[in-house]
Amino acid sequence: QVHVVESGGGLVQAGGSLRLSCAASGSIFSINNMGWYRQTPGKQRELVAALTTGGGTNYTDSVKGRFTISRDNAKNTVVYLQMNSLKPEDTAVYYCNVLRFGRMNWGQGTQVTVSK
Repeated sequence: QVHVVESGGGLVQAGGSLRLSCAASGSIFSINNMGWYRQTPGKQRELVAALTTGGGTNYTDSVKGRFTISRDNAKNTVVYLQMNSLKPEDTAVYYCNVLRFGRMNWGQGTQVTVSK
């Protein structure tokens, strides 16, 4: 079983920055992909950014050029999401996902609120 914990959310003014962290533990061998999703009330959870097998990255269009996903150099089960130039529409609960053997493992989420 994979245990996923996110941290780093908070309240920030528009134009500001936040960095989210995600740490996976437990059965962490053979992890395929790790990524960040977000969800607002009444909407489906959407992919924000992901690290793909082979070292690539994938971003949703609305965050390209503003958000950067990266993996910790020392701990490959720790992933970050650097969020710059934040906008009010980025307000959401952000979830880390760890894909392993075709199963998606979720954290509890961290709230990001961007004020105007």
